[in-house]
Amino acid sequence: MKKTAFKIPEGKELRIAISGPSGCGNTTVSTLTAKTLNLPCINYTFKNIAKELNISFEEVLRRAQEDFSFDKTVDKKQIELAEASSCVLGSRLAIWLLNQADLRVYLRASIEVRAKRIQKREGGDIEKIKADTDLRDMEDTRRYKELYGIDNTKYEKADLIIDTDNLTPEKIVKKILSELYSRGLLI
Repeated sequence: MKKTAFKIPEGKELRIAISGPSGCGNTTVSTLTAKTLNLPCINYTFKNIAKELNISFEEVLRRAQEDFSFDKTVDKKQIELAEASSCVLGSRLAIWLLNQADLRVYLRASIEVRAKRIQKREGGDIEKIKADTDLRDMEDTRRYKELYGIDNTKYEKADLIIDTDNLTPEKIVKKILSELYSRGLLI
């Protein structure tokens, strides 16, 4: 697949949902997929809320443990944006919440790889990052079950599951494009 120009079939829209836990490459892969396909990338997160409220990301996470309005705000905004037109939606719950998704992709990676990626992006002690990431995973799973009845550790709803441990973002996007072609979603 050496094609550099990608086209969605005439009269069709294309919505790609990409999910996975922190450090798996959701943001990077969603952004690169959207750029490759010349589609908008929707990635509205707790980090956006932190900026809007002028509080730390950690404070948003702390408050979100008890106040589900943070999750509901993020999820509602993402789905509204994604339903409007063709796009790539990258979020923890995209594959479960975007009913109109033409392709649902789940990215996974080992805790060691995820922690190294987070450390590279944000700095810090690797062991603390692993512990914090494990804790965040458990907290996210608890909230999603309570809020939506979704167990984000079970991703059978995904059309394509990619282990990102040993793949570059470009190779991951290539797998996504191949799947889109095989389904007739790109020509």
